[in-house]
Amino acid sequence: MKYRELSISGAWAFEPTVFPDSRGVFVAPYQGPVFREALGFELTTQQTNHSRSARGVVRGVHFADVPPGQAKYVYCPSGRLLDVIVDVRVGSPTFGRWEAVELDSERMNAVYLTEGLGHAFVALAEPTVMAYLCSTPYNPKAEHGISPLDPALGLPWPADLELILSDKDRDAPTLAEARDQGLLPRY
Repeated sequence: MKYRELSISGAWAFEPTVFPDSRGVFVAPYQGPVFREALGFELTTQQTNHSRSARGVVRGVHFADVPPGQAKYVYCPSGRLLDVIVDVRVGSPTFGRWEAVELDSERMNAVYLTEGLGHAFVALAEPTVMAYLCSTPYNPKAEHGISPLDPALGLPWPADLELILSDKDRDAPTLAEARDQGLLPRY
């Protein structure tokens, strides 16, 4: 498995080896020893999540209160998506910046984002399944979001897609509004 640190501190990309044969493929999208080699610690998993989305569905930008926060290791077992990591940590040298990685079921590549980073994605295929390994259980009282359509962020949503958002994500504050409301984690 290959790995690389992304431009936002605490965000990593992983690409496993895919073993195809006449029956299909075998792949291990998460490998503990490689994760430990890259980041220097074990991934604690308290919950796994799966979402299935139609083409054009945007989920996020979501983040959790820190502490404890919620780190995520995410991959796409079916379909294709554009995964976006947003630095929402006040005081971070990359505050307000984002990085996008295309994840798909052919490569079974993955991204890891540490506690305090914002996460969103858009489904590029019909349907798309996202799998999440989460460091903490879901806590609705500690979960927040910022608008994935915030023009100041300029997230790279494909122009050829009709974006489909939940009411919660559509009504989420901009990054500036969330900062002014004291919702954002500190670096």
